Amino acid sequence: MQADSFLSQQLGFNIQPIKNTLALLDEGATVPFISRYRKERTGGLDEVAIQTIKDAYKAFQELEKRKEFVLKTIDEQGNLSEELKEKITQCTDLTTLEDLYLPFKPKRKTKAEAARKLGLEPLAGTLMKQSHNDVEVLALRFVRGEVSDVETALSGARDIMAEWISERAVAREIVRTHFGKSAQIAAKVVKGKDDQDSKYRDYFDFSEPLKRCPSHRLLAIRRAEAEGVLRVSISPDQEEVLHHLNRYFIKGNNEAADQVSLAITDAYKRLLKPSIETEFKNSSKEKADLEAINVFAENIRQLLLAPPLGAKRILAIDPGFRTGCKVVCLDEQGGLLHNETIYPHEPQNDKQKAASKLHQLIEAYKIEAIAIGNGTAGRETEYFVKNLRLPQHTETHMVNESGASIYSASAIAREEFPNYDVTVRGAVSIGRRLMDPLSELVKIEPKSIGVGQYQHDVDQKLLKEKLDQTVESVVNHVGVNLNTSSEHLLQYVSGIGPKLAKNIVSYRSEIRKFNSRKQLLKVSGLGAKAFEQCAGFLRIRNGKNPLDNSAVHPESYPVVENMAKHLNVDIKELIGNAAALEKIQLEEFTTNTIGLPTLKDIKKELLKPGRDPRGKATVFEFSKDVSKMEDLREGMILPGLVTNITKFGAFVDVGVKQDGLVHISQLADRYVSDPNEIVKLQQQVKVRVLEVDLSRKRIAFTMKI
Repeated sequence: MQADSFLSQQLGFNIQPIKNTLALLDEGATVPFISRYRKERTGGLDEVAIQTIKDAYKAFQELEKRKEFVLKTIDEQGNLSEELKEKITQCTDLTTLEDLYLPFKPKRKTKAEAARKLGLEPLAGTLMKQSHNDVEVLALRFVRGEVSDVETALSGARDIMAEWISERAVAREIVRTHFGKSAQIAAKVVKGKDDQDSKYRDYFDFSEPLKRCPSHRLLAIRRAEAEGVLRVSISPDQEEVLHHLNRYFIKGNNEAADQVSLAITDAYKRLLKPSIETEFKNSSKEKADLEAINVFAENIRQLLLAPPLGAKRILAIDPGFRTGCKVVCLDEQGGLLHNETIYPHEPQNDKQKAASKLHQLIEAYKIEAIAIGNGTAGRETEYFVKNLRLPQHTETHMVNESGASIYSASAIAREEFPNYDVTVRGAVSIGRRLMDPLSELVKIEPKSIGVGQYQHDVDQKLLKEKLDQTVESVVNHVGVNLNTSSEHLLQYVSGIGPKLAKNIVSYRSEIRKFNSRKQLLKVSGLGAKAFEQCAGFLRIRNGKNPLDNSAVHPESYPVVENMAKHLNVDIKELIGNAAALEKIQLEEFTTNTIGLPTLKDIKKELLKPGRDPRGKATVFEFSKDVSKMEDLREGMILPGLVTNITKFGAFVDVGVKQDGLVHISQLADRYVSDPNEIVKLQQQVKVRVLEVDLSRKRIAFTMKI
């Protein structure tokens, strides 16, 4: 089976773009590179489509590998007929393939195998034909040795028939169809685990159609099952399934048919139902995992795309009560200039000394903005700082510090700041997050950033793959400053990876700074292919060639030079010159390899070269009237920040140390299928308080104001 034609049928894409995409992937091209710089070959497929093709191609290869194994195994048994070979060869999904292989799989000790050893297989075969009315007379022929009586003979024959039935692909498909249409997921609390304060109490006696059970609910139930709180089952209506199985397998109206009917019931209860239930448990878990991972990945994407404040001098504070507030001063590149601790809160309550010290630091280090972590003592510290009568130009920002403690205790942080403790490293991370969230957050394992649900319950390999893809996509979308970026950021650039990132930073230290993208070819291990993949995503400000600070790929520089020559202007004069660029007829500059899609991208980039797609960070202020849950009252309208987005709604921080939920039904005055239609992570919103549950620490908000 050809991969391109198979994927075209499966995905609904034209075959030629798929063929070209697979060729590019086989050549070592990355998804960001293909989507950005090979639009002519892919027909303009975006990153999502190319990643879909890549994933589907991997699944196709795994299916083909499994087919080879199945064919070889059955052939070695001497059971591979031409008909079976054709069915396996043409198989398009793993489930059907495994159904075909099931009768030939090496078996453990089973009831059917024991009955065969007693010589009862001929009896089972005769009964399956359903042509005998006196089964006792028939069975009596097999009463010998360990087969002590007629019932033992019939029972053994039924065990063999039950196995045959359970291994028939058609029987499995009948049961599978009923599971898909009408299976209920049911949960019961385990005796002795019925604590009414349990977070799982909503599921103590629970039942719902499996196909309607949302991913977050299914993952919660599965977690409770894993913790031994719930017993969980998935099953359709048994009588309905047995009815359809009997309709298919029962061909007569006699005693032999009655034996087959008994075997069908046994096959379903003992073999088919447990097998298909496990299949649906796994598939529903996989589906829930995928949904949760996609939600998490979208949240990570939005967080990484949070607007940066930019290269400014920052005073960052990691707030605390008893242990004080850790204060660091950072230069425009995030370098640590100074650190110390102040104690403006209880129990020391040394506000005067703390205020004096902050004023000194702001003046001494020419501080332009203050970053305050939003954890313990965050609101109190914000209140204290904003009452200091700061210089007019000094902005104060609350910064989401989720995951900062993970970074501060990491090997990366220890390597960067070997002479400082975790508290200083944490404060540095908070300050750098304000300057450039993307550069700082790539140092933290994505699942530790805290914007998702059930990330520890889902398939960890799949989660890591998806989050790494997301980080890579964002980094290449934004572009990376070649002369200032850390190796942790550079490793996500298309075609680079950890080893080359380290080599780039090492070479940069030798030459002090890159003046040209071409210098990358002098980096140890970075050859022509890696250069092709990475160059367009790296930026050099104030370099020899102004195009090096744009998303125009070096392979397209001759085209831009021709444009400038055509207009009789210098390249520097062409960049940002809307009037001149409007005169260009793109069709005149097409070549064998560069078509209109790439030329349109080049023109767009020349209009706004090196523009950061993230925008700029803006100051946000919580209401001064609330600082803890007890301050909240029904009906209050408050400013808030979106901190997490799930399938069922968005969580909003209003500055009371506990995020509240805006349920999906409360996001807008219309039906909303996806919260991302309405809100984005870190978006500033207005919410009205619907309900406050202090005992369960739950807050309900609405955005219908």
